Amino acid sequence: MGNKLRFGIMGTARIARNSMIPGIIKSERCEVAAIASRNKEKAAEVAKQFNIQTYYGSYEELLDDPEIDAVYIPLPNHLHKPWTIKAIKAGKHVLCEKPAALSEVDVRQMVDAAREHKVVFAEAFMYRYHPKHARVRELIDNGEIGEIRSIHGSFTSNFAADKGNVRYSKEMGGGSIYDVGCYPISAARMIYGQEPCAITAYASYSAEHDNVDMMAHGLLEFDHGLGLTFECGMWTYSKCSLEISGSEGRIELPSAFGWERMEDQAQILIHTAKGTREERLGAHNHFALQVDAMAAAVMDGVPLPFSPEDAMYNMRVIDACLESVRTSKRVVIGQT
Repeated sequence: MGNKLRFGIMGTARIARNSMIPGIIKSERCEVAAIASRNKEKAAEVAKQFNIQTYYGSYEELLDDPEIDAVYIPLPNHLHKPWTIKAIKAGKHVLCEKPAALSEVDVRQMVDAAREHKVVFAEAFMYRYHPKHARVRELIDNGEIGEIRSIHGSFTSNFAADKGNVRYSKEMGGGSIYDVGCYPISAARMIYGQEPCAITAYASYSAEHDNVDMMAHGLLEFDHGLGLTFECGMWTYSKCSLEISGSEGRIELPSAFGWERMEDQAQILIHTAKGTREERLGAHNHFALQVDAMAAAVMDGVPLPFSPEDAMYNMRVIDACLESVRTSKRVVIGQT
């Protein structure tokens, strides 16, 4: 390993092309060393676009490359577990797209494999690395909004016309809860600093989209009367916000899970009896920050801010959410 963490990109998904590869290129401690696709021509095309020196026509070839330190996996959800475990057994560190897999049991096996083979495994919730979320924690700890009472999160978009999208395939782990509902769930767990105890959720479906959940609403219960209400959707006008309400004020993040590309965009709004205050932290690429944190974990032994088990706990909540949707009942979430 040189002075940079050398990533291999497993697939040419849109998020890899539009977000992760540019983020790695912009990072301080990482580089894209290779890309693989089942279609070698497609791999070659993306390699040329980003000046990636090596490309492969299979994922196995990528894992066999001794020059690759870590792999990023942006494959469809149902492929996360098998390819993560194959990568781990090949001695590669793994950054896997969210959701890490399709059940807590699957993620537990991935985490166990990483522990056994002594490699770093991380779920790619990039938003958590943006400094605005550390700032929100400071505002809460400083008593800016008093005692936290509730959180509301929204993450929706509309690309329903693209019926061939993998997000609309039940077999591939499609659906709005897996795709975007996982974000406000993870955010509430992060902000409250505890695991939820129960969830009630319901969803709407579309026969034209393989009957995956197209829109879902949920109430996630935490101890001490705290809660998260959330909405997530894949055929609804775009929204990406988080609101944290307290006894003395409210914190609003207009682009909670995205990153602002302009220096002068308001990233945090604080509403109190004194009025509304905007805070701007500048433009930060949270994809770059995420991989640099992984490089620190791999190369310096600095623990990741979110443990591999965090992916397992988030998946536990998603499992319960899907069970609530399926049974139309409140589901108690186990803590073991």
